[in-house]
Amino acid sequence: MNASGFIAGRLRFKGKMAMICIAISFLVMIISVSISSGFRNEIRRGVASFCGDIQLSPLDMNYISEESSISSSPSFLPSILNVDGVTGAEPVIYRAGIVKSGENIHGVLFKGVEGRDSLGGLGVSIPSRLADMLSLKVGDPMLTYFVSERVKARRFTVKDIYPSLLDVDDNLLVYAGLQDMQRLNGWDSTRVSSLEVSLAEAYRPALLMTAAKDEVGSIALLEQGDDDDTMVATSVMDRYPQLFDWLNLIDSNVLLILVLMTVVAGFNMISGLLILLFRSISTIGLLKSMGMTDKAISSVFLRVSSNLVLKGMLIGNGLALLFCLVQGTTHFIKLNPVNYFISYVPVFVNVPFILAADLISYLVIMLLLQLPCRFISKVDPAQTVRVR
Repeated sequence: MNASGFIAGRLRFKGKMAMICIAISFLVMIISVSISSGFRNEIRRGVASFCGDIQLSPLDMNYISEESSISSSPSFLPSILNVDGVTGAEPVIYRAGIVKSGENIHGVLFKGVEGRDSLGGLGVSIPSRLADMLSLKVGDPMLTYFVSERVKARRFTVKDIYPSLLDVDDNLLVYAGLQDMQRLNGWDSTRVSSLEVSLAEAYRPALLMTAAKDEVGSIALLEQGDDDDTMVATSVMDRYPQLFDWLNLIDSNVLLILVLMTVVAGFNMISGLLILLFRSISTIGLLKSMGMTDKAISSVFLRVSSNLVLKGMLIGNGLALLFCLVQGTTHFIKLNPVNYFISYVPVFVNVPFILAADLISYLVIMLLLQLPCRFISKVDPAQTVRVR
């Protein structure tokens, strides 16, 4: 052990208030990062469940009529499935309808998928918001009208009620069997409204998703066969830009919080270190008289401060992770879904991001602590050390 480490191990820094401030700063930072990551993950997952990450659809996509369709298995589909990050492509059918229950009516969007054929003939899964609005429950009939050149009526049966994640008026999505919707539109088993391409989680950031969409769109255009329908590729960011703009705004606010909390923690440590230096003037003078350099003495006090910062960081991280565990399990903090799109505060512990935030904040704080250490060079041992 060198002299700086030996002396630092015997100095006592009574800086409990500074450590508490550091712990609170790191608590706020980690919770902010976790909530931001939680919103991004939940909203991305929710939107992807509605329309996929990338959608291949006809140029004249129309939710009202049955005239707009494409093949469920175009010749270039294998090439799309080989694109990096693509995990699958699901054929779906969209059709707008009007649901009537008693005297209440509401417009909805039906989505026919193969996985919902298990609901049985004319069985549907509806969002909880629609169930509340029309007083529907499992087992109830749901009369629906489809309007195009002529009006078609179907009496569906509510087989399931799912909690709607993006709980807003324009996302009342009713799931039905793919075959039911094909019969409704008068299509054979090869015709669908669109192909929804799913991406792996690692490929859902904006830049990677845009690159994947461009590649999928290029394949659909360049490898189109004579018998293939013309399709255009759109990403979920193109369909719901307001959601992703809102997420970017949250990320900007989180970045501002990280900077502010780091600066607050840094200046709290500066004030604490200055107090320690003022209390240790005679010790500094004694160390100088014994031949210790200013750099070595600064190292002593920086080691003491570093230990305090690390303790506060560990306490703040521990409390933040405890909060994330409780909130992620119980969802005890609720939100208004009309304003926040989901009904609770989501959290996601993004370990690499948290470690990066901890490391950068620690380095910035230690850099700020170089400022009060300049005081050491001003101490004159001839004035501070007196022989009695």
